Formats: sequence, structure tokens, C-alpha cells
Amino acid sequence: MSAPVVGMIGGGQLARMSAEAATALGIGFRVLAQSPSDPAAQVVRDVHIGSHDDIEALLAFAEGCEVVTFDHEHVPPAFLEQLEARGVGVRPGPAALFHAQDKIYMRQSLNNIGVPCPRWRVVSALDQVIEFVAQVSWPVVLKTSRGGYDGRGVWVIKSAEQAAEVLAIPLAAGAQWLAEEHIDFVQELAAQVARSPHGQAVAYPIARTTQINGICAEVVVPCPGLSAERAVQAQEIALRIARDLNVTGMLTVELFDTGEEIYVNELAMRPHNSGHWSIDGAVTSQFENHLRAVLDLPLGDPRAVAPWAVMVNILGGDAGDLYSAYRHVLARDPSLKVHLYGKEVRAGRKLGHVTVIGDNYEQLLARGRHAADYFAGVIDE
Repeated sequence: MSAPVVGMIGGGQLARMSAEAATALGIGFRVLAQSPSDPAAQVVRDVHIGSHDDIEALLAFAEGCEVVTFDHEHVPPAFLEQLEARGVGVRPGPAALFHAQDKIYMRQSLNNIGVPCPRWRVVSALDQVIEFVAQVSWPVVLKTSRGGYDGRGVWVIKSAEQAAEVLAIPLAAGAQWLAEEHIDFVQELAAQVARSPHGQAVAYPIARTTQINGICAEVVVPCPGLSAERAVQAQEIALRIARDLNVTGMLTVELFDTGEEIYVNELAMRPHNSGHWSIDGAVTSQFENHLRAVLDLPLGDPRAVAPWAVMVNILGGDAGDLYSAYRHVLARDPSLKVHLYGKEVRAGRKLGHVTVIGDNYEQLLARGRHAADYFAGVIDE
């Protein structure tokens, strides 16, 4: 069988989990990794070592690829345009991906298509922050427009003194300060959709996500207590963004739910931590649907295979040898699914995740938390 090659820029855990889906589909899968020790480079046969901000490395990597896609959003748009000029399919395309690279550009585009967002303003000085506070009140959120993720580059500001301290932090090249209204939410949601180049799209069940220090810690699907009407509203928002911004592949829309309104927080145009549950809990995982979408294949069924799915991230702690935890965790809970990423252990680092599916999400959460805590060395029994 003559199968296309999909190239994924970035060798992290998203590429590692995409490789399994590529194997099942029988397609070629190539990874551009920074190091042979990157999670995907440990398991993928076709690995190129190089940097995403080296145009020569990108051009060599893309040679022979049907389409290039992403494990992260950090590739310069001008480089992606050069790949397209060489006839390489880039999905999502540079124009779409820039929304996930620059938060100001994202906010402008979302406002233009009528998607609900927090009030916001570009600022460069303290007096502009104070003017904005007069409209929305304290606290406000200050963000760097480029480069932040997992809580980095985001500050909740409660006073002018704090704002002055944050504004004194040097910005990365091309970045600006973005001030946003602080939304008093009751929960955070993730709406995931997959969209193909010819416009087919599917929507996954809405997830409830829980963050600790800006890092996703837990995901419950479907979101407990969310009405069917509001779940459909969240899915419709994600589908509209995917269509109007011309996103191809997976799109994750992170949302604030106030109990009365839903506001868009962030966008990710790739597989996302909030969708890892789908490997074991959905008919078609986010990784398989991402590959199907970028190849313009018919998309797979996104429905859950059980009433509830819970995913808990394994974060780095005191335990240095994660593998030694398998004997206890798997013996205690044989239906638990464990995914480790092959990373060096560091405090707070995402090292893997566990997934449990079943009929009672509170019991599933307890089981998932126990396993994750045991891997991290928080508990020893």
C-alpha cells in the first residue's frame, strides 16, 4: 500500500501519542525532534533532529511529507509559508495557526466573528492598565501576547503596584502586553472539534478541566452538571471558530463557564491535554482524528464509549523511578489505563496520565488521583 507521510513538528508527548494512531492507520509518520531523548524520538522510527526555528532543518524535514502538522505552535509563520510555497501541505495553515501564537490577534479575530470573550485591551504602561481597570474593576489579568503556556506568561493582578512589577518584566520579541477582564468562573471547560480541509467537522463531548498552578491536572467527560443546552452551545462555539478561522486538524477551545455565560479563554490547534481521555474513552481518539483531518480523510466517531471518562495527569514529584510504580498501581486497579511519556522526572512536569472509564465519575476521580499520586510519590500505599 502506498501511504502518505505525515510530518509532525515537535517531539513531545503529543507526537508520541500521535505515532500510535499513525501506526494503526498504516500511514508514514515523521517527527522533527530537538533531541533523541524527546518523548516521540524514543518510539518513532523516522526521526529528524533539528529545531523548529531553523528553516533549513524544516525544509529538509518536510521533504517527502504529504502534510506537515504540529506538536506545538511555536514555528514562525514565515517558515510555514515557505513550506507551502514548496508544495508541502501545512495543516493548520499559517494564517489559522497564528491565532494560537498571538493572543491579541486571536482576540481581534474572535471579536470579529462574534464569539464571546472577556473584555480586553492592549497596554504598554501602567496608566493604560488603570484606565482599563476603571472599566472592568480589579482584579485584571495581564498576559504576554506570545510565548506563554501552562500558566506561564499570565498574571492575575490585584493592585497598581502588582501591575507595575509585571509590566517591568522584559517581553519576548514581537510580544505585547494584553490586559483582560478577570472572569469569575465556576468551572473551566474544553470544547474539542476536528475539522478537515473540505469542511467536515465532528465535536467531542464537553470536558471539565481542573488547573493547578496553571497546569491541567484533571479532566472529567462529560462535564458534570452541564446542561445539554449549554454543552451544545460550547460545541457550537468551537465549531464556529474552526470554520471561520479555517482551522484544519484538532482545535481545542478553552472556556470559562460563569454559570450564566460562557467565554473563550484560549485556543490550541493540535491535540490537547484535555483530550487525552479519548485514547481509552472515545470511539476515535483526538490523535487519530487529527491525523484523519490533516490528510482530509473521513473523520471518526468522537462519542464516548462509557458514561464517564476521567483523566488525571501524573506530575513530577519525589519519585524518580516511575516504572517501579506499575506493579502496585496496575495490581490495585487492573482497569486503569496508564500512559507514560518517557520524560526525565522534574517537579511539576507532566510525565504521563491515567484514564479510568465507568459509571460513577466521583469514584473514577478517586481511583485516578490515587494512581497519579502513587506515581508521583505523594502516597506509598
